Amino acid sequence: MVQPAHGISQVLFATGDVLAQQAVEKVGVEKHNFNRTGRMALYGGAVFGPAATIWFRFLQNKIKLPNKNLEIVAKVATDQCVFASTNLFVFLSSMSLMEGTDPKEKLKSTYGTALAKNWTVWPWVQAINFKFVPLHHRVLVVNVVSLGWNCYLSFINSSGGKKEEVEGTVVEKVEEALD
Repeated sequence: MVQPAHGISQVLFATGDVLAQQAVEKVGVEKHNFNRTGRMALYGGAVFGPAATIWFRFLQNKIKLPNKNLEIVAKVATDQCVFASTNLFVFLSSMSLMEGTDPKEKLKSTYGTALAKNWTVWPWVQAINFKFVPLHHRVLVVNVVSLGWNCYLSFINSSGGKKEEVEGTVVEKVEEALD
């Protein structure tokens, strides 16, 4: 069943790509890669939205501790060690397959850097999400924050695996574009 969160994920993944192409890479409308935007939309709606919905329900139902603060730490740790690392792997691999490039090379050149950047942003977002946001709104919160993150993912994915383009400057470019 398609849920509203899936459609929102689809739109926000596509929007993140548009931001990456127009605000960060500054390719202009005439050189905009609509296939790339479509791939991001497909991943957001068909993979991320459904997976995140199931994942948040799983965390809510399976990780229960008497100390609620420790429960949040356990949820964040599980989310980052299991879902974030797996989702990033699936994202980079599926994008590479849809682009007709070698997933192994894409992962080798971008996965470590992207996962490290992930761990600087998402644990804090998820801690707030698990502490204050009801289960049925958690994917929405992640989707809103993901607008900037999807811009980063689109940029890192489109860098052609050139590690020197990815390391150090991408986050600054995205931050500058969003300011």
